Amino acid sequence: MNSANHKSADGASSEYQENLDIIRQVDFFSALPLEAQKMLAYLSVRDRFDAGDLLFRQGDDDGLAFYLIEGNCRLVREAGATGVESEIRQFGAGKFIGGLSLMASLRRVYSLKAVDAVTSLTLQRDKFGRVMIQFPDLWPKIIQALADRIRGWEEHIWAVDLSDKQACRDQVGVCLI
Repeated sequence: MNSANHKSADGASSEYQENLDIIRQVDFFSALPLEAQKMLAYLSVRDRFDAGDLLFRQGDDDGLAFYLIEGNCRLVREAGATGVESEIRQFGAGKFIGGLSLMASLRRVYSLKAVDAVTSLTLQRDKFGRVMIQFPDLWPKIIQALADRIRGWEEHIWAVDLSDKQACRDQVGVCLI
C-alpha cells in the first residue's frame, strides 16, 4: 500500500479498511474468504491520475487491474498506422477493470485515459499471484466469478438495442473484465 493510514481514535476508517471494503464489493473478489480479501486490500495501492494521463496503453501487458474510486476515464482505441483515436466508451467511479490481466499475460486491446482527476485502487498481477499461492484452493472461485461476469455481460448485451452504433460500442470490452 502506498500510504497506510492508521485507524484514528474517533473510529474514522483507515485507507486499508476502505480498500478492504472496496475489495469485498468487487464481484471478482467477493466470494473469496476474508483472509484473502484482507491480503488483497493490503497489497493494493491507491494511484492518482491527472486528466489526460493513461491508466493503461493499447498493446501493453502491464498486469494491472483497476477499481475506479473517483473520476472518469475514456476507453479509446488507436486505429492502425494512422494512430487515429476512437472513443469506445466512458467509465466512472465504481467500475472494476482488468481482472483478467491479473490471471494471465494479456495485451491491452484499448487504452484507458483519465478524463479528469482519477483515483484508483490498483492491484498488480504478481501481488495477486502471491495471494493465490497462499490460497491455491481459491482458483475455482476466481474462475466462477469470471464466468459469472462474462455471462452477465452477455445477458446485458441482449437486453440493449444494438441497432444504435453507440449502444454497440458501450457493450464491447469482454477483455476489460
